[in-house]
Amino acid sequence: MTSDNGASGKVTSGEAATFVLVPGYWLGAWAWDEVAADLRAAGHDVHAVTPAGQAERAEESAPGADVETQIADLVKLIEDADLREVVLVAHSGANMAVTGAADRIPERIADVVYVDSGPMPSGMAGIDFHDAEARAELEKAVAEQGGGWRIPVPPFDPAADPVNLAGLTEEHLAALRGRGTPQPFGTATQALTRPDPLPATPRTLIATTIPLDAVRQMGESGHPVFSLMTGPGWTYRELPTGHWPMLSAPRELAALLAEVATGGA
Repeated sequence: MTSDNGASGKVTSGEAATFVLVPGYWLGAWAWDEVAADLRAAGHDVHAVTPAGQAERAEESAPGADVETQIADLVKLIEDADLREVVLVAHSGANMAVTGAADRIPERIADVVYVDSGPMPSGMAGIDFHDAEARAELEKAVAEQGGGWRIPVPPFDPAADPVNLAGLTEEHLAALRGRGTPQPFGTATQALTRPDPLPATPRTLIATTIPLDAVRQMGESGHPVFSLMTGPGWTYRELPTGHWPMLSAPRELAALLAEVATGGA
């Protein structure tokens, strides 16, 4: 996992935070450019990363690339840079690598922030979050367009997906289509194996496409994923926009991340 940590200088404890920003499927560190710039301007130490097999690291991908590949890569990045008190941020499908890494090095993590995403329970893969029809469509696309091991870049058509693509300009959509790279399918099919008990690391949800009331209701009803997103240790923020807030609302997202890191209301 490569890191673009910009030109941030040494920060003073209590005045700044250390962020590691991980993008979801198809994207690289570039997706965080505007968010990272705002956080750095506020004096924070920011590491926007590209997971193995994505964006400029697409050539590193292979049929064997999976969740474990990306977890190990992220842990190595944090340990090699000796990062501590990290605010570890997962957008969308990065939830798997981020959750796995946070489980392994909890002593280095101050908060895990899920942006329109959340942690999966042990034994569950990303593809298991989809219903049977959506899963079949995904498997068909991988077989027919991805050589059997890659998830093709979607068309990012706002007419077909107005909720997730809300707030994106034509320039944003062109960047997603042009800079996105096929995603290793193993990152969707390999399940997490999580420790028992789970680390007591603080966790934050920044909800964008699903209202917080709906998240809480699904959690309280026993939904296997959303039930992990309620209870002690969780805080919540809401940013009504689409599924890619680092593009559609970068300034607002940066402000929320800074607020989370400093314990603001």
